Amino acid sequence: MKKRIVWLVALAATAAVAQQPAPVSVEALKDGVYWVKGGAGANTGFIIGKTEVLVIDAKTTAESARAMLAEIGKLTALPVKQVVLTHSDGDHVGGLSGLPAGLTIVAHANTRRDMEEALKDPKMSALQAYLPTEVVTGDRRLKFDGPRVNLLYFGAAHTAGDLVVHLPQQRIAFVGDLVFVGRDPLIHRRKGGTSFGLVKYLNQLLKVDADTFITGHSDPLTKADIKTAVASIEERQAKVKGLIAQGKSLEEIRAAFGLTAAAGQPARRFPSLVEIIYQELTEKK
Repeated sequence: MKKRIVWLVALAATAAVAQQPAPVSVEALKDGVYWVKGGAGANTGFIIGKTEVLVIDAKTTAESARAMLAEIGKLTALPVKQVVLTHSDGDHVGGLSGLPAGLTIVAHANTRRDMEEALKDPKMSALQAYLPTEVVTGDRRLKFDGPRVNLLYFGAAHTAGDLVVHLPQQRIAFVGDLVFVGRDPLIHRRKGGTSFGLVKYLNQLLKVDADTFITGHSDPLTKADIKTAVASIEERQAKVKGLIAQGKSLEEIRAAFGLTAAAGQPARRFPSLVEIIYQELTEKK
């Protein structure tokens, strides 16, 4: 039940923030590979093959997903036949109902699990026909008649179902919400996410043969950007660990990071990274 509530809150909150999003637009990367920004929800991507199109993530709303399809249609008459979901957050999967029926939808088994839980709510009935049809639990080469596409899984991080879509020949990787720019990462503990797992995941990602990393909420990144993100998380982990060793309470640790909310300020929708690290370091094993 808690997982479903968190997923639905994330979906509703994302939709509220994106009431008047920028128009959907497409940016070419290399060899028929594109990333899509604008519209409601996270960045998406697509790859044009010989006879079909592969889409990566589906935005928040059916309307934005259809706008993405319209942009794809300006580049090719080939049908979209497959979708890969990088994880289960609403701003990545909420628009699935705007895509053609009968698609092959590929995701990690934990992503399907989280979506099944969320879709028990009758309000989400539009997505009942869009649960993942193919699940993976580890690395796999995707069946696709275009560039080679590898699905990579390095364990729990942002969620327990984060997949990386890697195109080794183009040296491109679509990484969902594994990396944020200008803000701390979001960790969904109720979906199995972990900050220490995220550091491990990103260190594995640095070994991947890629130069360009497409995230859900930034312009394309480089390995230097990922190294910066890892260093930032590790710095916070070390500081929280040191404060815990000094016997500091969570409230004192929040204050040390300037996270004490002023009177009248709205509560945070999700726990901060500092709170997540504290929980991970103090929970009983």
